Amino acid sequence: MLEHVPGWLGAMLRSVRAGADKLVISHRTLGDFGYIELSSSAFANGAPIPPRFTADGAGVSPPLVWGPVPEGTESLALIVEDFDAPSPQPFVHAILWDMPPDRHGLAEGAIVPDGAGSATEGDVGINSYRREGWLPPDPPYGHGLHHYAFQLFALSGAPDPGESPGRSAFLEAIEGHVLAAGLLIGTYDRDVKAPVAGGAATQPA
Repeated sequence: MLEHVPGWLGAMLRSVRAGADKLVISHRTLGDFGYIELSSSAFANGAPIPPRFTADGAGVSPPLVWGPVPEGTESLALIVEDFDAPSPQPFVHAILWDMPPDRHGLAEGAIVPDGAGSATEGDVGINSYRREGWLPPDPPYGHGLHHYAFQLFALSGAPDPGESPGRSAFLEAIEGHVLAAGLLIGTYDRDVKAPVAGGAATQPA
C-alpha cells in the first residue's frame, strides 16, 4: 500500500522515521539476554532483500535459519519490524508465535495466515495492516533506504498473547521470559536497483 504514496510526499517524509531504538528487541523491559545466530540464505545481514520477498515481487516471506537456543527454552517467537517507517512505532511485517524449541528455521513462504498454514509452524499474529501473515516490504518511493529487523526470541515459557496478537500483546507476553534473541537486518529501497537471485539487478516496479 505504501508504494502508492507519491514520490514527492515520500521525499518530504524522508526524515520521519520510527527509529531502531523502538524495536521490540531494544525494549528496556526485556532485561538482559543471550544471543542466537539468525541468518537467511536469501540475503546477508545488512544487505538488500531481493524483490521476490517484497511488494514488488512474489511477496513471500524469506527463508530463515537459526543456531542453538539456550537450555530451558520452551518456545520461540519471531517479529519483523521496519524501523524506518514514517510512523511513531516501527511497522510490523510479521509475528510468529509458539514455535517449538527444536525448530531451527523457516522455509521460504512459511509465514502465512493460520488457516492456510501448518500448525507445526506456530501461531501467526497480525501485522500493521491488521492482517495475519507476511506483510511484504513496500516503502514509499522517495523515502530512501528502509531497514527490516527480523527478531527471534527464545522464551522460558509459552505465555499466551491471545488470538492473533499484535505488537503490544507480543511485547507484553515476552517480558520476563526472554532467554536469548537473534537479530537479522535486511534493507530495501525503491529508489535504487535491487539484487535478484543469481546476482543480477532489476528496477523495482
